[in-house]
Amino acid sequence: MAAADKLGRQLVAEAIGTGFLVAAVVGSGIMADRLTADTAMALMGNTIPTGAILFVLITLLGPVSGAHFNPAVTLAFALGGDMSRNVALRYVLAQICGGISGAVLAHAMFDLPLLQISQTDRGGADQFLSEIVATFGLVATIFAGLRTSPQAIPALVGLYITAAYWFTASTSFANPAVTIARGLTDTFSGISPGNILIFIVAQVIGAAVAVPCCRWLFRERQTA
Repeated sequence: MAAADKLGRQLVAEAIGTGFLVAAVVGSGIMADRLTADTAMALMGNTIPTGAILFVLITLLGPVSGAHFNPAVTLAFALGGDMSRNVALRYVLAQICGGISGAVLAHAMFDLPLLQISQTDRGGADQFLSEIVATFGLVATIFAGLRTSPQAIPALVGLYITAAYWFTASTSFANPAVTIARGLTDTFSGISPGNILIFIVAQVIGAAVAVPCCRWLFRERQTA
């Protein structure tokens, strides 16, 4: 019974965390787009709230669920043997449901149609490569942080995503649940549904490559 209660709280935390993350991404994108016609300024207005909310959410919900908020991160932990397939699948479902709810919530807060389909094309080899790099870096940041400075994880992840918004051509989605949710908003942060699958494939590749790399790189520290 206690185990079921713990898992229930973990799943709710993952859904809430992913929901707030998407609400921040979509909502700040809408606000930025309304306040300026300068694309660079709008992207900055989208970037800072995303990095900030990640710091807050990971700090507060990390002790409850581990604060994945991202199926790619959950996949990485499952591949590393730190999570069972059954629990990982439930995490992913909670994250996707939370992410979609976050997009709808952002639309409601800005008095927009609740359900939308994005028309923003993000196709191309550059986007695919960018998502591999972005997700590899995110997972590596988390795994390296856990081995070297666990207390700094919220700051590390928030700062990494803030930076990756600007050094990747895709603006660093690096998250399948967020990618799906962003396909349901025809606003600044949207992505055409036709591009979603290729983004998720790239994210899975990035996460899967990061796990053995981090295992090898930090092998002596793990043994110690």
